[in-house]
Amino acid sequence: MKKNFLILTLLVLTISGCFSKESTTSKEQTSDSKEVSTNTTEKRKDIIVSIASEPDTGFDPCTGWGRYGNPLIQSTLVEIDSDLNVINDLAVDYTISEDSQIFVFTLRKDAFFTDGKQVTAKDVVFTFDQAKKSGSIIDFTNLDKVEAIDDFTVKFTLNKPMAPFIYSISATGIVPAHLYNKDYANNPIGSGPYKLAQWKKGEQAVFVINENYYGKKPSIEKVTALFIPEDLSLSYAKAGKIDVAYTAPSFANQKIKDMSLVNLPTIDNRGITLPVLQDNGKKNEFGYPVGNNVTSDIAIRKALSYGIDRQALIDNVLNSYGRPAYTECDNMPWWNKDTVVEYDFEKAREILKEAGWIDSNNNGVLDKNGVEAEFNLYYAASDSVRQFLVNAIKEEAKKLQISINLIGSNWDEIATKMYADAVLIGWGAQDPMESYYLYHSVNKGVDYYNPENYSNKQVDEYMDLALKTNDPKVSLSYWQKAQWDGKTGTSTLGDAPIVWLVNVDHLYFIKNGLNIGKQKIHPHGHAWPLFANLKDWIWE
Repeated sequence: MKKNFLILTLLVLTISGCFSKESTTSKEQTSDSKEVSTNTTEKRKDIIVSIASEPDTGFDPCTGWGRYGNPLIQSTLVEIDSDLNVINDLAVDYTISEDSQIFVFTLRKDAFFTDGKQVTAKDVVFTFDQAKKSGSIIDFTNLDKVEAIDDFTVKFTLNKPMAPFIYSISATGIVPAHLYNKDYANNPIGSGPYKLAQWKKGEQAVFVINENYYGKKPSIEKVTALFIPEDLSLSYAKAGKIDVAYTAPSFANQKIKDMSLVNLPTIDNRGITLPVLQDNGKKNEFGYPVGNNVTSDIAIRKALSYGIDRQALIDNVLNSYGRPAYTECDNMPWWNKDTVVEYDFEKAREILKEAGWIDSNNNGVLDKNGVEAEFNLYYAASDSVRQFLVNAIKEEAKKLQISINLIGSNWDEIATKMYADAVLIGWGAQDPMESYYLYHSVNKGVDYYNPENYSNKQVDEYMDLALKTNDPKVSLSYWQKAQWDGKTGTSTLGDAPIVWLVNVDHLYFIKNGLNIGKQKIHPHGHAWPLFANLKDWIWE
């Protein structure tokens, strides 16, 4: 068995920032909106925040709660710290087998659920069994079995090697086996630093400190999370009613008294999925059409990646609050820096010309063998940023004489169209397994992971090797080669089944005097990732 530091040193990327500001005011807002003097030495112990995304399925880790941040209410066996290292939480120690197929955890004995019951191996086994049954956004299909060796030792056995399984474990809060029921998501019990005191659906959730928490006692003892839209969030911030207000790029240049804008880097990316199979009239097992005679041409995919000006999208759509995206994992330790491609309009035109795409009928759209360079691009109509992005993408493609038909829709409809049409998608995780889900052939045509039906044997081989090794340098090299090895890969230089375009910064107005600690690079999902280190926040 190898100790955890071997695999965990894979996360060597340190992302830091200065997020604390000294308060310049003499008054602050309390949770009931009454003004109190800050001339005393007593510091506030509460915060009011605005959050865009209310958890649709409630506060149940077995169905995905905590995936993009921290479950807060529940504890995890291990967690990812601000330097992207994996550290112990409920576990005091663990080992990973040489073949990365067996994980054994030793639990602490001073952890209790808020009903007074001790957290044991039985609860861990129950949680992961339940999560596997639920088919949540955390993929546990590779989990063969989880066993309680004794009251405080748990053994995970996988169907095949998967060293990054540790990240799936870090994203799963432990629920009490004796209290779990169909209403658990609405009335969760856990052993984390906070407990849910109130949830008015569609309005707000209130978290209060868990006085019996085994770890460091949080300075912030009460958190009121308001589920309000961006414009109302801004109004509340200007009125001094909230301490943390998420905001969109279009609002970010506003000046708000006693608050400062915090701009957090992310791997919250946006890209276009482009089906790689030709349209032969086939349908998949669900009866949805598969294939596209335009996007299946690699020249179209490469031309879009070289010929769309990423910086223009950032400047004009994101108000300069973003960064170019070239892969699903930019700036993570497993990212291959060689995948960066410069905007090159002439190169894009040359790629198309060499592949036989010309405007034979002078209608402003390229064609090849009777097929015009035209395809549908679906996007979530409820997302204003995505709407602005696709319109800008359409105009960029038009310069290349590629015609894009924009279709705003909902995810239910998009799920029926994405195997034959392009989709503006968003991903981004602190876990290399996301690359596996997006590109490995085992996920070909499986849900949102690989709707392009992409398959590359060499890419599969690199990813399979990355899963098997506990050597961090070797593991990193395999993930990077899967993106580009000099001959093939998933990036623009290779097959480009997804054209990644931008990473969207996460923006917040923060009340002066509130220190939100050292934030790690944010994954996909606005608002909740900010609170992953909530127990470290403090009023200064």
